[in-house]
Amino acid sequence: MVVAVIGAGPAGLMAAETLAAGGAQVTVYDAMPSAGRKFLMAGRGGLNLTHSEPLPDFLRRYREAMPRLTKAVEAFPPDALRAWSAALGQPTFIGTSGRVFPEAFKASPLLRAWLRRLNAAGVAFAFRHRWTGWESDGGLLLEAPDGPRAVNAEATVLALGGASWPRLGSDGAWANILAAKGVAVAPMKSANSGFTVAWSNIFRDRFEGQPLKGVSLTIGAHTVRGEAIVTRAGIEGGAIYALSAELREAVLAKGTATLSVALRPDAVRDDLIARLSVPKGKQSFSNFLRKAAQLSPVGIGLLQEAAVASGRSLASLPPAELAALINAVPNEVTGVAPIARAISSAGGIRFDELDDHFMLRRLPGVFAAGEMLDWEAPTGGYLLQASFATGVAAGKGALSWLTQRAL
Repeated sequence: MVVAVIGAGPAGLMAAETLAAGGAQVTVYDAMPSAGRKFLMAGRGGLNLTHSEPLPDFLRRYREAMPRLTKAVEAFPPDALRAWSAALGQPTFIGTSGRVFPEAFKASPLLRAWLRRLNAAGVAFAFRHRWTGWESDGGLLLEAPDGPRAVNAEATVLALGGASWPRLGSDGAWANILAAKGVAVAPMKSANSGFTVAWSNIFRDRFEGQPLKGVSLTIGAHTVRGEAIVTRAGIEGGAIYALSAELREAVLAKGTATLSVALRPDAVRDDLIARLSVPKGKQSFSNFLRKAAQLSPVGIGLLQEAAVASGRSLASLPPAELAALINAVPNEVTGVAPIARAISSAGGIRFDELDDHFMLRRLPGVFAAGEMLDWEAPTGGYLLQASFATGVAAGKGALSWLTQRAL
């Protein structure tokens, strides 16, 4: 059984491992000079492999794609991923947020151990080989360092990633190749991305890079607690990423979206009003807000931005209105950060194009896995978990298909 895997990220490498364990002769092709480049980037600040929350809650993170990913994730759940990592000499631990990390905290030791295992299993690698489509007889076309190359394989697993961080290899160029074969591909969009906000020059210059800690963010019926970061162009951070799908769709539909920020989400309203009703004396209004409402300078700046936008003076607001504003600061989001800078991407091969084994219905013997499928999830381990799990599923699907053909 000769199988080609296109893409040397987590989904492709996991498909290769699964195939090799099933007796297939596997070659992994990748356009980049080495494996797992985006995987390594993801692990620079600490490799968040998966999450420890109960599986039913975990699966709901995949939103509309949950029914299509459930079988794969249940077959290779977070506990299996942790055991797999431990078997590579990289035991994991659960952080205070419930996220799961390797004890080494980095991606590079895990990737090195994984590549050693794959080499020992006979998996071959061909780097600087960019897949460009198929020959008329079904052979794979690749651009190699020494020119075009044709490769014949009995089955192929595509694991080319989405369209975020294209300089690391996932540029989404495969979408046109598959579309030309009649495969429906949902347009790719930024996911887990930042958003643009038209800050005033004063606010931007003073608070760029400052965190909004312990806030609650709301758009429509969706609320998330966490942290956000003021950027020169707008806002990003964990809580923003968790709301990125709702924010993105609102901006794409209407041109703008209103993000409400609660600066003191745990404060009792009457208590906050009472604190704001105390005479401020000779202190500046900013100092008064800092002491009376325990607001950070960036939080006070955010209030000032909202007051200026409404044409009112912050100091002129009655205590009840000020208290209400503190926990519902409106921010007009005007755009979505470019997909090239997003952590991940939404869109990709529509699930209706796949059978239950992740094989493309229009292209028998061609399987797909990872972020090139039409799903999205927040940061927190969900992205990698689904990439690993669908890689396993596609590898098993290819083995099953090849076995049935041989009968």
